[in-house]
Amino acid sequence: MKTPAARPLLLVVSAPSGAGKTTLGTRLLAEFPDMVRAVTCTTRAPRPGEVNGRDYVFLSDAEFKRWVNANAFIEHARVHGASYGTPRLAVEQPLRSGRDVLLIIDVQGAERIRQLCAPDGVVRRHAFADVFIMPPDGATLRQRLVTRGQDNPNTIACRLKNAGGEMARSALFKHRIVNDRLEDAVARLRDIVLAAKNMEREA
Repeated sequence: MKTPAARPLLLVVSAPSGAGKTTLGTRLLAEFPDMVRAVTCTTRAPRPGEVNGRDYVFLSDAEFKRWVNANAFIEHARVHGASYGTPRLAVEQPLRSGRDVLLIIDVQGAERIRQLCAPDGVVRRHAFADVFIMPPDGATLRQRLVTRGQDNPNTIACRLKNAGGEMARSALFKHRIVNDRLEDAVARLRDIVLAAKNMEREA
């Protein structure tokens, strides 16, 4: 008898701004070539070096509202003064084709995805894991935000203020990683993915 194929994995990674979630996600995708990142949408302005369609899909407020009204987002939220949303097709199409999906989103979006992946949720037929990335401490987080040079002082202050609330919700995530040393954090994230996929094979 042929062994049933393991369900594709939907991996959600969240973190405060500057904790390193995008860097970790990029490293993870390099190690798992069959995994794809679901590119999310935002109304914030592009940062230097960001490319539309690769880093985010950049939308105007009016465009974002049209997407919401068309039910085109699987989740959306207002974060740091801008709107963010995950296109439904960016998640559902790869999963239907059997590919693992990486979703790098805020804690509000992660909560919505967690509900959808619950036993009675609409995405329950897929494997699911959620990970919260934490900085070693507040001073390190501030330094990373300042050093990357992508935000003005007011934006940095807003993101640092919101970071406390985001980290307070880290207990909602099944996995938590302190991103102190990048290589250690990458290894921990890799282990979480492998464990989730192994559980599917053994189920």
